[in-house]
Amino acid sequence: MKVILLKDVKNLGTEGDVVNVADGYGRNYLIPRELAVEATKTSMEMLERRKAKEAEKEQKLQEEANELKAKIEDAKVVITVKAGEAGRLFGSVTSKDINSELSAQGINIDRRKIDLGDPIREVGEYNIPVKVFRETTAYLTVEVVSE
Repeated sequence: MKVILLKDVKNLGTEGDVVNVADGYGRNYLIPRELAVEATKTSMEMLERRKAKEAEKEQKLQEEANELKAKIEDAKVVITVKAGEAGRLFGSVTSKDINSELSAQGINIDRRKIDLGDPIREVGEYNIPVKVFRETTAYLTVEVVSE
């Protein structure tokens, strides 16, 4: 029996896969638990439409991510903090500080997407990776200057 999986099933496949299973397994386990539907002509057409709609949505999200990447790479964040004579900061600059500066420039992203690693503790210019979308990463220029 051929079925279309509606959810991920361990040792069988992921959502949207068309798999061959034993008749009893399909009728008595997968279909009643709404893990799969029988692969008829109608259900296959619905699967294709759903996949096309998801691909279109994915394309739109990728385009928006590319636009955001361009904005982030064009932006330059300057953060003024107190520092000692050797350029060592009294405190540190975190992703929260960088995010608030970006928000002031009109670029709104989640601060967890700023991949800072360790907080910045010295005066200087840094290129910080920002994960915009799945495989789209922008590099933000952050300049830390002393008061």
